[in-house]
Amino acid sequence: MPMNVRLLVLLLLWPWTALAQGFAGLGTEADGFAVPERGHSPAFPTDHGPHPEFRIEWWYLTATLTGADGRDYGLQWTLFRSALKPGEAPGWNSPQLWMGHAAVTTPDSHLFAERLSRGGIGQAGAVAAPFRAWIDEWEMAGDMGGDMVLRAGGSDFAYHLTMRAKGPLVLHGEGGYSVKSAAGQASYYYSQPFLQVTGNLTLPEGEMSVTGQAWIDREWSSQPLAEDQSGWDWFSLVLDDGSRVMAFRLRGSSDFTSGTWIGADGQATALPDGSIQAEPLASAPSGAGPEVPVRWRLAIPARGLDVTVEALNPQAWMGTSFAYWEGPVRVSGSHAGRGYLEMTGYGAE
Repeated sequence: MPMNVRLLVLLLLWPWTALAQGFAGLGTEADGFAVPERGHSPAFPTDHGPHPEFRIEWWYLTATLTGADGRDYGLQWTLFRSALKPGEAPGWNSPQLWMGHAAVTTPDSHLFAERLSRGGIGQAGAVAAPFRAWIDEWEMAGDMGGDMVLRAGGSDFAYHLTMRAKGPLVLHGEGGYSVKSAAGQASYYYSQPFLQVTGNLTLPEGEMSVTGQAWIDREWSSQPLAEDQSGWDWFSLVLDDGSRVMAFRLRGSSDFTSGTWIGADGQATALPDGSIQAEPLASAPSGAGPEVPVRWRLAIPARGLDVTVEALNPQAWMGTSFAYWEGPVRVSGSHAGRGYLEMTGYGAE
């Protein structure tokens, strides 16, 4: 099918009505889809694969890298699955829709690309063992507890990385059951935050070899937000002492916070609502998108963390089919380090 016709078909099939509400559309009713249940924990390798009975799911990788030129680089790879109705069916009868995002961010540029696909025809999907997630030629594959590869690209960039896990998978919340609101909305959520990376970027100015750290997030749900929540601010930080921090703030009539403190040995401690302080300090234009906070104070008093988190490049706006800000950050203050920040829902507020 010609690309322009295929894209038109996909646009007509995608559940844009919910997405037009911004990320607040994720707070609509579950409509017969499965919902996460407290007391159930992810099982591996089974849960590396898809969950078609749930409405939405993602395989999400971010990486903070250093080039052979000494500069900082950030990299994103995401595969989203969204369902028109629960379950799977063969061929074009599949109700599963797939979307991929890839990006590379430097101190002075932000390059991104998007892919869309209907499920059931082999163009996109995921399998648990051996693990593989793909859309077209974009692919993340391997062993989340061992070696992995990642490749993707757009019209003006490409990357090919080799990754090796140096720590365990981490379950967030209550054994992987991650609460998102006072009303009890939740997702299943785990991460692989201990990936060491080597590889190559292809950029408009040429090839660049890179090394660094990567972080994979896996999450699935059917109603991850409450009805009054418009979006989130999500941090994944790798600190110089080897600790990791996942923290998020969900914005609504009253903000809801949650996160996980991850020791250098992989020991995870849940951070309940109210234990995280996330305060925007400065905003800036985001490129083609709205003005967004690009410098934050993030504090976790119980852990002695009080840091400033600042965007490497404020203009890291993902001008994709549903738009958001995603980019690498630098950490300073009580701790030093690097990480990633994702901010959603600002264009809808």
